[in-house]
Order: sequence, then structure tokens, then C-alpha cells
Amino acid sequence: MGDKAIKIDIGLSDESRATIAAGLSGLLADSYTLYLMTHNFHWNVKGPMFNSLHQMFMTQYTEQWAALDQIAERIRALGYPAPGTYAQFVKLATIKEIEGVPNALDMVRHLVAAQEATARTARKLLPVVDEADDQPTADLLTQRLDVHEKTAWMLRSLLEE
Repeated sequence: MGDKAIKIDIGLSDESRATIAAGLSGLLADSYTLYLMTHNFHWNVKGPMFNSLHQMFMTQYTEQWAALDQIAERIRALGYPAPGTYAQFVKLATIKEIEGVPNALDMVRHLVAAQEATARTARKLLPVVDEADDQPTADLLTQRLDVHEKTAWMLRSLLEE
């Protein structure tokens, strides 16, 4: 047995599978960058809101960690390798890493922006997925949009009087 690829025939054209996998790779990169940012802030948050933010960030990064696998596995099911290195994620992500250790409320502001950016990345792929009639990816994107929009709202609520 060699490395001969087996043709994939799941009812999506090769072009659709390639386009969707590329879009999901961008979502995976944003999701991983968001995961890392959230985990970093969980480790480094301090101040009067320490306990509530420390716990909230842990809940968020735990959920994000599980989502990474779902996104990567969908890319694989479409027949493409999932990006898995920092170099690939930096190239593909729309979210930029944060230098240093911001104060607690700035952490929340950065996370709102990153949650919203990840939602935009997922939303941008929906028309492509709908056009291809790719329900499993549409379902994944809908689930991710729900999480990112709800999380952004919860984080924004911390910034409002």
C-alpha cells in the first residue's frame, strides 16, 4: 500500500470541498488564536474581578478547546489537512496576538474583539457552504456563531455600566 489518495465522493464538488476547507482553516486559526488568548488571560488576570474572570475565562477556553477538534475534523472529512502550527495559524488568523499583560478590563475588551472576529470569520463562510449544500459544515458554523456571539455579549456586559 502506498500513499495513493482515495477519491472522495460525498456529494460536494472538489472545488467546493477545497473552498470550504480553506475557509474552515481560517476559522480554525482564529479559534486557536482566541483559545490561546483566553487561556493566557486566565493565567494572568489580576485585580478585584480576579475570581470571576479567572473562572469565566476557564469556561470559555475549555469550550474553545473542544471546538478546535470539531473544526479540524471537519476539514479532514472534506479531504484536506488541518493547519496545526503556530506559523500556519499566524498566517491564516484575522486576530492578532496581544503583547504583554493587559489589565483585566482590557483583557475583556480584547476578548470581545476576538470573539466577534471569530464570528465574522464563521459567518463569511456560510454563503459558500449554503451554495454547496454542505449541511454538516453549516451546522458547525451555526453552532460556533451561537457560542461566539453569546460569549461576546457576556463579555461586553462586563464593560457596561
